[in-house]
Amino acid sequence: MSPFNLETCARANILALEPYRCARDDYKDDGTNILLDANENAYGPPLTPGTVSAASNGVGAEIDFLGLHRYPDPHQRDLKQLLCNLRNKHSHTSKSITPDNLFVGVGSDEAIDALLRCFCVPGKDRILVCPPTYGMYSVSAQVNDVGLVKVPLLPAPTFALDVANVLEALSTENNIKMVYLCTPGNPTGTVLAKEDVKPILEHPTWNGILVLDEAYVDFAPDGTSLAEWVAEWPNLVVMQTLSKGFGMAGIRLGAAFAAPPVARLLNSLKAPYNISSPTSALASYVVSEQGLATVEANKAKLVAQRARLLAELPKIQGVGRLRGGTDSNFLLYEMLNAEGKPDNVTALAVYETLAEDKSVVVRFRGKEHGCFGCLRITVGTEEEVTRFLAAIEQALREVNGSKTEAAGDEAKRETAANDVVA
Repeated sequence: MSPFNLETCARANILALEPYRCARDDYKDDGTNILLDANENAYGPPLTPGTVSAASNGVGAEIDFLGLHRYPDPHQRDLKQLLCNLRNKHSHTSKSITPDNLFVGVGSDEAIDALLRCFCVPGKDRILVCPPTYGMYSVSAQVNDVGLVKVPLLPAPTFALDVANVLEALSTENNIKMVYLCTPGNPTGTVLAKEDVKPILEHPTWNGILVLDEAYVDFAPDGTSLAEWVAEWPNLVVMQTLSKGFGMAGIRLGAAFAAPPVARLLNSLKAPYNISSPTSALASYVVSEQGLATVEANKAKLVAQRARLLAELPKIQGVGRLRGGTDSNFLLYEMLNAEGKPDNVTALAVYETLAEDKSVVVRFRGKEHGCFGCLRITVGTEEEVTRFLAAIEQALREVNGSKTEAAGDEAKRETAANDVVA
């Protein structure tokens, strides 16, 4: 019999790992659900019937499906140049970024993990995060046996960076190698102020990397992205993705903009052919002039539906305050109990009722720092938003109505018991 013992063979931090979970672990896409939980672009990719066979690489070439027996380009410089063209707005610097500033990977998650493996010594180094924030930073840190320092954002609704405490931690805590900041934040939807980011980059004693995760930046005002700022700061990395604003979550294409020496390190440790040929071709089409026209049209529709949700949700009894910003394709709202107070039990019950009885899947975020009683709602299409608004009104009525009835029944029982005693 083999002496293999998983408990002693596997790394202890992996055995203790709490994996990143999403709503679709519980409520999968069965073709009938409205999925407003994962912040995808509800209008989908900027592709039309026939585009897949005619999607270009930016210069008119078709996707060569017959060439799939060949390994893809390991360097992806043409795609990188298109991504640089997209971000060279000169809103923050007169300098331009080039393909030498870029790492492309399988979603932003590959960049998150690659940075940890690149800069953090397992069992020694740590990263700093500012909750509430994207859960994969801490998951990847645990996978890599890297410690975690938490400096919460300032309270809602601003969810601004607590600059003083971040700087204090970098001055006094040992072995912090990276700071991960999400902007616009997930689940906050708030853009972190550029003037709050700069003091971290200028810290006089901290020798580390500041990582800005701009997954949702394409829903923020023009000029928000700081990607081109990596031309000014050797200790800045800006991550982006085609999953959100570009509606291409299925191809898993992420990018990390960085100073050339940092980008070289990331490109050195990646797998040789980490970006497939179809992914590269589709991504190149999406950021071409033709693809971008459809991206912008779809984005305008989502912004209109975001405005609609902001106008209609406060009118629904049981919907509380907006607890974050409006710079993303989702909104964070409180759910109120029968007494009109934010409540996690109510929020969780509404989340479950929406998914199980109304086939509308959102995301319960009430256990995250500063998000008590909150649901995160992805902006959908016009039809999806119409169905969601009706569903959440019904769900709140059912949840709070059943609680009111239960409380009334309990009061009647107590009265009856008192009468018997009397």
